[in-house]
Amino acid sequence: MKRPNLETQVILLAEDQEGDIDLMRHAFKKARRKTPFHVVRDGEEVLAYLKGEGVYSNRSEYPLPHLLLLDLKMPRMNGFEVLRWIRARPDYKNLVVVVLTASEELWDVDQAYKWGANSFLVKPVHIKELVRLLDAVQDYWLEHNRNPHVERPFLRIK
Repeated sequence: MKRPNLETQVILLAEDQEGDIDLMRHAFKKARRKTPFHVVRDGEEVLAYLKGEGVYSNRSEYPLPHLLLLDLKMPRMNGFEVLRWIRARPDYKNLVVVVLTASEELWDVDQAYKWGANSFLVKPVHIKELVRLLDAVQDYWLEHNRNPHVERPFLRIK
């Protein structure tokens, strides 16, 4: 089975803190990856993106992601609620969800795995560590890991 080009695999970042979003953008840029990523700022926006609703209705612009980086502490719907929603739907059950959060609480780790997270990672505070982490995540989940088939509208590179 041939793996898609990294430039056609999409990462969806669910993060509500502007400072963390800026740090992630900077880290992605420093990692020199061409993997496209989109940002949503709360749990309800994650669902809208996944369902292709509202501003996310154009699937060539907002394709179903290959990887969701999910913060736990978000407004309107937290990461645990998002996980439960995703894992309860057959169309999304194979979506790779990596929790990326500042929390190191064992309860949060246990709950994330209980609700179907594929991985639980604590956000590093230094940019160099974050770049290394993002490289490792992309290497493993987008290049080396093999997932069951999921129908995805193809991303057109501009």
